[in-house]
Amino acid sequence: MAGNGAREKALQFLREVPRLTHSNVKGLPRVVGVERRSNKQRKRGQQGFDAGWGSSARQKLYFGPLGYESGSAPIQRATTFERSYNYGLRFQRQFPPITLAQLQLMIDTERLNPNQPIDMAALCGTKVAFIDPQKNHFGFNLTSEGLDNFTAKVNIEVQWADEQSIAAVERAGGRITCSYYDLHSVIALADPTKFFKSGTPIPRRLTPPSNLMEFYVTAKNRGYLADPTEVAEERLLLSQKYGYELQDQEGDFMKEIKDPRQIFYGLNPGWVVNLADKVIYKPADPELEEIYSN
Repeated sequence: MAGNGAREKALQFLREVPRLTHSNVKGLPRVVGVERRSNKQRKRGQQGFDAGWGSSARQKLYFGPLGYESGSAPIQRATTFERSYNYGLRFQRQFPPITLAQLQLMIDTERLNPNQPIDMAALCGTKVAFIDPQKNHFGFNLTSEGLDNFTAKVNIEVQWADEQSIAAVERAGGRITCSYYDLHSVIALADPTKFFKSGTPIPRRLTPPSNLMEFYVTAKNRGYLADPTEVAEERLLLSQKYGYELQDQEGDFMKEIKDPRQIFYGLNPGWVVNLADKVIYKPADPELEEIYSN
């Protein structure tokens, strides 16, 4: 009978209590030493702790990459890793292209003087070709577009050129040289007026890095560090390959070349150009002369 009485009391209690809702349902009481399951769930923001992607507040805002082993210092990735095709693009040297057609148009419109040596400073001075050192531009790449109509006889210096472009310039009786400039030299050549107004001494041109040294010492590429005898042989071989006769490089401007440490024509490293007074200051200290000359 005692069992029936307890059963009746329970049924009577269910009849009298209100209906279950979100407002009258309470959680189970906490037990000391047992952590609730809800606290183990992964959170975002500053409540993520070390259970997710990284330990800093910025890293907790996002989920980790696919295959990331959770923890502050993962020892491996669960998936294979392959670098993107454009990995390191921001840090690679860029050579903006300039075509033979554009070069011929600059000469025809008198933006360039073909009777003077043409380098990066002259091309940037036309306000048609631009170099932006902040975008890792290290000079111009002369392309062969418009080679059939290129007839100008020029002494041009670029930073990169293909075989067809070299043949087009030399077929017209010109001279082409591929020279390397480091970033400080490019800044000076991109805007010479701004550089001279800053009062900074003309820096020395640095040598090419190891991955570009082979290009600039090869006579086939007309590198500025190549042997002149080998360059003359390559000019003859290229003329025989494309079927044209070499012309004599007449004129004093065709013989002007820069020293491997020189940036501007007629100006040596270490000099300071004062545009306001039209004066050039040269170093008088023997140590400075030795530093800039070596």
